[in-house]
Amino acid sequence: MIHQSSMTSNLSFYISSVSLSPLPSIRRLSSLRCCSSPLPSHDMEAKPSQGLYPLHRCKTIHLVRHAQGIHNVEGEKNHDAYLSEDLFDAHLTPLGWQQVDNLQKHVKASGISKRIELVVVSPLFRTLQTAVGTFGEEGDKNGVDAALLMVAGAGNSNRPAIASLNCPPFIAVESCREHLGVHPCDRRSNITKYRELFPSIEFSLIETDEDVLWKPNVREENKDIAARGVKFMNWLSTRKEKEIAVVTHSGFLYQTLNSFGNDCDPAVKNEISTQFANCELRSIVLVDKCMNSSNPPVTNYPGKMPAGEDLPSDIAAHK
Repeated sequence: MIHQSSMTSNLSFYISSVSLSPLPSIRRLSSLRCCSSPLPSHDMEAKPSQGLYPLHRCKTIHLVRHAQGIHNVEGEKNHDAYLSEDLFDAHLTPLGWQQVDNLQKHVKASGISKRIELVVVSPLFRTLQTAVGTFGEEGDKNGVDAALLMVAGAGNSNRPAIASLNCPPFIAVESCREHLGVHPCDRRSNITKYRELFPSIEFSLIETDEDVLWKPNVREENKDIAARGVKFMNWLSTRKEKEIAVVTHSGFLYQTLNSFGNDCDPAVKNEISTQFANCELRSIVLVDKCMNSSNPPVTNYPGKMPAGEDLPSDIAAHK
C-alpha cells in the first residue's frame, strides 16, 4: 500500500482502441503526461500533440473491468448493500458470465488473444472469473488434457472447468485491487482457497494468505488508490512482455487513469479516463519515458555490416 499525496510517473498513455519482481518506486503524480512538449520553431515542425518514442519503450496494455458481479446488482438497488457481508468477495452473476462469453468472442475475433503474452489479474473472485473466462479455454477440448485455470463450478458459477491450453501465463497482483476497506465485496478470500479453485494462476507475488490490506472501518482514499495505480503502471513498464492484459476494477481504473493525460486535449483525456462498463476492454499504449524498462530493442539493426565510409552529404559539405 502507498500513502502519499503527491507522486509522479514518467509514463505516458495513448489510447489505441476501444472495444466490447518487486514493484519499482514512484516519484510524483503531478507531472504525468500523454503528449509531447512543444518543439522549437522550424519550417516544418511536428505538432505539439505528436510524439515519437522508441518502440521497445512502448507496451500495449488491454485494460478490462470485470463482468457484472452480484454486488453490482444489489448496489444498484440500494447503495447500503455494499456493506453487506452477503456480498463478501463478490462472484459473477449469470449475466456477468454472458458478458464474459461475449468478450471472449471479441478477443478471439480481433486477434488479441493470440498476441497477449501475460494476463495480470486482481485477486478477487469476480476478476479471476472474468480473466480466465475471457482468456482461457473450456477444459478437455478435443480430448486434450491441459492444466486448469479454473475448476468446474468455482464461485457458484455452474460453469465447466476452464483450461490453460494455448493460453498466456496468469499472475495475480494485489496492487490492482479495488478500493480497499469497508465494503465486504472488496475483501478477498484466502489465497489457499484461490489456489484450489484457480490452479494455474500464479499467486506468488501475494505475500499473505489472509487479506491484511482490507480494513473494516477505513475506506481507501481516492488519492491513495491513484498513487497505488501509478506504482502498478510503473511495475508494468518493467515487465519484459510487450502486450499485457490487466483484469481489474472500475474504481481502480478510474482513479489511476485520471492521473494521466492532463496535458492532452480534453476529448483525449476523457477517452483515457472515462468510467468503464462491466466487461469493457480498452486498449492503450504505455510509454516509458524515463528508462524504467531495460529491455533491448529487438527490431533495430545497427548497420555498417560490413563497415564502410558513411559520412552524410550534408555534413561533408561543411568540412
